[in-house]
Amino acid sequence: MNQESLFGTEGEKKLPGPVECLGMIFESDEARRAHFNEQLREKLKDPEFRSIEGFPIGTDEAILELSDPPYYTACPNPWLNEFIEFWELEKESNKEGIRKEPFAADVSEGKSDPIYNSHPYHTKVPPKAIQHYVEHYTSPGEIILDFTSGTGMTGRAVQQTSVNDTDTPNRKAILCDLSPIATWISYGINNLFNKSQADSLFNFFEGLLEKLDSHYVIEYKSQKRKLLYLVWSDIFICPSCEEEYVFWDLAINQDSGTINDTYFCNHCSSKISKSKSSVSTTAEFDFALGEVSHVGKKAPVIAVFQNGSRNERHLLSTEDREYFSKLNYPEISDVPRERIDKDFDIWFDRDYRKYGIYSIDKFFTNRALCILSEYKETLKGMGYPFYHFGMWMLTAVIRDCSLMTGLDIKKYFHGGGGPFSGGVKGTYFIPSLAVEKNVVFALRNRVKTISKAFLENAKPVDNSIITTQSASDLSRIQSSSIDYIFVDPPFGSNFIYSELNLISECWLGVKTHDDKEAVIHRRRKQSKTNSDYQSLMKDCFSQAYRLLKPGKWITVEFSNTKAAIWNSLQSSLSDAGFIVASVSALDKKQKSFKAVTTTTAVKQDLVISAYKPDVDFERKFDKGNCCEESAWEFVENHLNYLSVVRFSDGELTFIPERDPRILFDQVISYYVRNNLKVPLSSQQFQFGLTERFVSRDGMVFSPEQIIEYDKARSTSHSVKQYSIFVDDEASAIEWMRQELGSKPKTYSEIHPLFLNELSGWKKNELELELSTLLDQNFLKYDGKDDVPSQIHTYLSTNFKDMRGLDKSDPKLVAKAKDRWYVPDPNKAADLEKVRLRALLKEFESYKAEKKKIKQPRAEALRAGFNSAWESQDFQTILDISAKIPPAVLQEDEKLLMFYDNALTLTTTEDDEW
Repeated sequence: MNQESLFGTEGEKKLPGPVECLGMIFESDEARRAHFNEQLREKLKDPEFRSIEGFPIGTDEAILELSDPPYYTACPNPWLNEFIEFWELEKESNKEGIRKEPFAADVSEGKSDPIYNSHPYHTKVPPKAIQHYVEHYTSPGEIILDFTSGTGMTGRAVQQTSVNDTDTPNRKAILCDLSPIATWISYGINNLFNKSQADSLFNFFEGLLEKLDSHYVIEYKSQKRKLLYLVWSDIFICPSCEEEYVFWDLAINQDSGTINDTYFCNHCSSKISKSKSSVSTTAEFDFALGEVSHVGKKAPVIAVFQNGSRNERHLLSTEDREYFSKLNYPEISDVPRERIDKDFDIWFDRDYRKYGIYSIDKFFTNRALCILSEYKETLKGMGYPFYHFGMWMLTAVIRDCSLMTGLDIKKYFHGGGGPFSGGVKGTYFIPSLAVEKNVVFALRNRVKTISKAFLENAKPVDNSIITTQSASDLSRIQSSSIDYIFVDPPFGSNFIYSELNLISECWLGVKTHDDKEAVIHRRRKQSKTNSDYQSLMKDCFSQAYRLLKPGKWITVEFSNTKAAIWNSLQSSLSDAGFIVASVSALDKKQKSFKAVTTTTAVKQDLVISAYKPDVDFERKFDKGNCCEESAWEFVENHLNYLSVVRFSDGELTFIPERDPRILFDQVISYYVRNNLKVPLSSQQFQFGLTERFVSRDGMVFSPEQIIEYDKARSTSHSVKQYSIFVDDEASAIEWMRQELGSKPKTYSEIHPLFLNELSGWKKNELELELSTLLDQNFLKYDGKDDVPSQIHTYLSTNFKDMRGLDKSDPKLVAKAKDRWYVPDPNKAADLEKVRLRALLKEFESYKAEKKKIKQPRAEALRAGFNSAWESQDFQTILDISAKIPPAVLQEDEKLLMFYDNALTLTTTEDDEW
């Protein structure tokens, strides 16, 4: 097929021109691409260029064929700095100045966006959700980076935001990902369909598909029919009589439309099951292995044909099954045959050897391979941009065209939508009732679905630049050149992207180089642990810190069910130099597969807002100066980056980041991560806050900020507290502080509430009695002196007969006696001293312990690690860390911080020695 056969006239097949790129004028888009392609070809010859971390696996020709330089390259993009310099020249000055408050509102956006759904991928954030952050943190013309960009939703959000940038430069996006299929999808969404030839791209496609339609016209029952899909059933061997049986024939109850777990053999009548049966195989020559192998046998059991506007279903007889099996096309040579069986223990999470599946091509029927191969070869003759458009459509349907598509029995028998199951997300899985879809039909449906979405949203702007490489090496981008970063990083071990992307990338001819993939996986060729994940993410965040302009923000969207992964991410972010200012929720409005079936799954994604300290702060904060005043400089600067007022569902809400204890944690974190001694104790800090700043509703404000807060507070009856998940000592204390802060209670009142709130203590941490927690952290009124103001305020406000009574009134004293309450700052400091002595005493017992400590007290570890840090006794931190369960360390951000920095300093000292 040539281009002339698709378009009626010569004029229709020409691409519009001229076009401008990086200040240069080209006669057409084809000329632009040809110019930069030659430059990229020369770059690919440079060994140093190919040594960039994460450089994908593929030939020069395969990389050039996919790339659309300088906007998108299927390898590291050499033009990033040129674009940054060009964009800076056309940028207006930022009239709003640096924004010093995090976007802390909880965001809820659904996944109904047609562009979001245009191409499948394992994880995405809706662009409308990202758009809230882009609009808050940036001004028109500014540059946004997403260094684990996936399918480019950040780029799409930037484009949607730019619609409002009238008479100003559009915001710009730099999108980076390790995976070639991810950047390929991103290219289609952000660049390919936004060009002025969008109409031509969609019109050309139908002509190509018409040619391939003939492959599905089948002579059946003396009539030519168009096959829509064929259902293939596994064939098993009965464990009792060792005769073959077709799974569909025995397991399906057609009356009820269900699959039976057990059933009776049609040969020996034994009660059997799929799990106890073996796979029946047949000998075939395997091109990937280069030898004969035994492949699992399947039988076609259902054929569905298109008859006008309706479909015809046919259950196939024994003779029909034989006929349709023979229709299966012969082997095709030009298809991906990459091996997957080099070591099943470190590759896919399912062992397919019993089915004889050793390579990528075995996930498809021979007929599908034949048609896909012809489709791709035809596209190669079309050239740019038609090849790019057609291959983008192919990768959008490739999983659906594989045997991983299953038959949804419930829908097949009872209706309710298409009778297909997309398979198990996040894994390779071939069901026992696999569906072979009509490839042409799948492609045609896909283009119909997305054409309207893209044509309605197409804009003649190129404001997204895409690079394929590891974010751990962005050294070729100039420092302090990025205005804002939004990133949705890999979630630990949730998805192993390089494995899941292998099929799509094999069809593209360019694959992920996974050495720098930030995942946790014990089965990988190079197994990666929590520490490896944290180290890789720190490398990425360190690059991001270098690239971000001072005083600017990074937003990290993250979801993981494991506390250790969450702490690894936060630690790597802080280790890179960022200071966390807010953690909020992002509700995608649609639960993932695991969120539906696993009780521990995270129902909402968390969003971290962090900043890179501005130049003035760095100048004020002399890192060689550890005096107390430097700590107050830090607090004053940090308060300026925090939300002053926060609302949730119309209610004024407590801001945890303004809690005095969290502020002190931030001070400790900043000093420790910069290898400095903390210049003041917790007691000194709490007392100093009352002298230098203003406290309201348990939060700390600067004198300038309190005016804004008091104005908002005057219109609100109360301040909504944030919910606390009680599962250890720290969270229990925080929960009680909330409870007793608003209502001083007796032990008998708080005990049932505490038991109801307790969600189960962490198994590796020492569980404390409620009485111990109260004794060491709160005060109880004994009735001997005047009623404390905290209790007096509560009683006089909530009980009419207590109003107007003096603090020494016997009636008030009797009502107040034995109530526990939160101490004021002065008495809290005294109480903290007593508690600290007890914690350090317990820590000393850990130092003397020679055996492993199965259930340490985390608060004692924190106090002890802090004390050891102050005395520069790094070895004690390492020694104690070796005695406690790894989970205790990995799931506690403070302990992990002390350990990581102690380990770094000890290693450095050893190296120097």
